Amino acid sequence: MVRWEPGAAERLQKAALELFATRGFEQTTAVEIAESVGLTERTFFRHFSDKREVLFSGQHLLVEAFAAGVGAAPPDASPLEIVASALQSATSFFPDERRAHSRTRQSVIDRNPALRERERHKLAGIATTLADALRGRGVGEVAATLAAESGATVFAIAFGQWIREDEQRSLAGIAAGVLRELLTLAAAASERIPR
Repeated sequence: MVRWEPGAAERLQKAALELFATRGFEQTTAVEIAESVGLTERTFFRHFSDKREVLFSGQHLLVEAFAAGVGAAPPDASPLEIVASALQSATSFFPDERRAHSRTRQSVIDRNPALRERERHKLAGIATTLADALRGRGVGEVAATLAAESGATVFAIAFGQWIREDEQRSLAGIAAGVLRELLTLAAAASERIPR
């Protein structure tokens, strides 16, 4: 076996996703993943702490993209305008070339309760990061939490639409549409809610 070869982590991720999709997450071992690309189990664990991490290893980059979008928002932006900037930044993390990979990844996650829980945890982490960043910009606790949770929900809904088999729109375009829908719902409700 090859002791070191560049791109090992990427090769392991690709092989793992293929095996998870065809054999199932629970039925696939780290040894099988490593061997399928001519590497050792030890090499696998050098790159990933466990086989779940193959599916979630880029999470910190997505969180950083959300945070960068918050930082890029104008100083006088409203909380939801800041969230819109964060969504715009985060959706750039998913160009159309990643759609097929994202579909397969999500299908693996959807078939496993523990992975679905991990995915929800990821979204909660995004909401926490957004809320902290909004509070750091002087947004009050309730407004920061509402805007952040709304942003994470908009992202989740948009992502689910983006990975549909017949979808052709960009993730950024879908997210902007979902956010507009949320704003329309909130505006209509605010007119009817007693003060």
